[in-house]
Amino acid sequence: MAKRLAIYNPSGQVGLGQNPFGKDVANMELYQALAQYGAYDPLTVLTHGAVDAATLDAAFKPNGGASRIAGGRITQQGLAEEAGALLRGFPKVADMAWMRRRMVGDAAYSLLGLVHTLAPPAIRMDIAAHAIAPLHPWDALICTSPSVQSALTVMFDEYGEYLSTRFGGGKIVRPSLPLVPLGVEASRFAAMADRPAQRASRRAAFGLGDDDILVLWVGRLSFFEKAFPQVMLQAAQAAAAKTGAKVCFVQAGWFPGGKDDEARYAAAAATYAPSVQVEIADGNDRALLGELWAAADIFISLVDNIQETFGITPIEAMAAGLPAVVSDWDGYRYTVRDGQEGFLIPTLGGPTDGVGWRLAAPHKLLVESYQAYAGAIAQHTAVHVGRAADALRALIASPDLRRRMGAAGRARVAQMFDWPVVAAGYDALIDELAAIRLAEGAAAHPAGGLDPVRGDPFRDFAGFATDVMDNDTPLAIATGATLDQLQRTQTLELDRAYGGYRANLAECSTAFQWIAAGQVSTVGEVLARTAESRRQAMQLGLIWMCKRGLLDWL
Repeated sequence: MAKRLAIYNPSGQVGLGQNPFGKDVANMELYQALAQYGAYDPLTVLTHGAVDAATLDAAFKPNGGASRIAGGRITQQGLAEEAGALLRGFPKVADMAWMRRRMVGDAAYSLLGLVHTLAPPAIRMDIAAHAIAPLHPWDALICTSPSVQSALTVMFDEYGEYLSTRFGGGKIVRPSLPLVPLGVEASRFAAMADRPAQRASRRAAFGLGDDDILVLWVGRLSFFEKAFPQVMLQAAQAAAAKTGAKVCFVQAGWFPGGKDDEARYAAAAATYAPSVQVEIADGNDRALLGELWAAADIFISLVDNIQETFGITPIEAMAAGLPAVVSDWDGYRYTVRDGQEGFLIPTLGGPTDGVGWRLAAPHKLLVESYQAYAGAIAQHTAVHVGRAADALRALIASPDLRRRMGAAGRARVAQMFDWPVVAAGYDALIDELAAIRLAEGAAAHPAGGLDPVRGDPFRDFAGFATDVMDNDTPLAIATGATLDQLQRTQTLELDRAYGGYRANLAECSTAFQWIAAGQVSTVGEVLARTAESRRQAMQLGLIWMCKRGLLDWL
């Protein structure tokens, strides 16, 4: 049987614009890797609107691949059912679980959401909602690192205990929390890095000789969402002083805070690394970034921010053959092993006795932004300056150590983080979830259930109206109404508004004529003459004609 998979991608487009975020890079490359290496027949891309096949092929298969790409709308839940699994590159799948229950039933397919960050309180609330949504062990919230997996397990355990204590009942059913990392196209980074001519020209542009050292950071230049730069600057300064080497620290990225943040970074560089050549490079310039991978000697990323949960740039650096000096932090400690592919620099988090609530409360009350909240936590998370300086010193002093760690990094990427390996991990996970679903799903809730909180607004607000439409609602032509008046509604924009939800003009005209001829006199009788697939649209068409004064229901 051919492998199948569905991806929920609202726009049908993937690609990188200006100032890309790591999650956008990761999702784009994941989707393209699944299309290239998954050999799905088909890989169905479910969107919010119609997208032609050529557009989908160009977006999802820029490098070719064995998968056949098909398209559809997310409301066509039968396509997800045929695929057996629906992947979303975002952790919020609770609403999709309610859609699945309503249209095809809980056991129709497996839902997979991808967790990129746990830091924003709003996202934590979205994830917590999965504890009370119709999700099952054959569904999954994919964790990209053991730290994410552990944190989510604790959160679900504690939230489930609260719900059980508050409302009674047994253990909360929740989705699976499998570990599947993100990946990189290892050969592409190796090809970018292994270019002696580009290495020489880019280093010459910075005024560097063969024996000088280029230390590279890649990522957003954001102290409130990535890393305060001071520790990296201090470490570079101390290492340069101890080795006597000329050190150039290049930060490739972009400033979310614009010129103000650029000035802040410049002031920090002047204070903490006065003897180090500090450069800012445009991280949106893909060609320049490729040259920097070739030119660099050491990669550094001393992240201190809860926003970071995996970190794609360390594995990009390893694929480029660079030793990595990274903070001992969340996903970084999963990708880089201390003393093998680089060095893990110890970190110190704040006390867990409740003082962190003081930092969280202003954001929870919407007094401060999420960026201010994450930045405040990062400012009070320590990364060891001395250990970072020691790691840089050791690498600066030993070209052989740099080569050995760089080679070890490439081997680790090939083993664990190359996209073909990661794509195979997704295949294995989908098969595992399918086995659980087939074994346990028979007793699951059938199609038809509604979200009691955010379900059917006509039902939720039924008490607002004098009466509500049902099959017994009588219908008659309103006094003086004519078919020409119905036709004229299409000339007025206010009459045409939201027309995509209801029966089209031809369908409404047909129903109008049935009623005028006395062939039908109730909503139920109109629906009995309407194709099953168009009955809900016809219900809305009938009530719209009542609204326009063309039909009378009293």
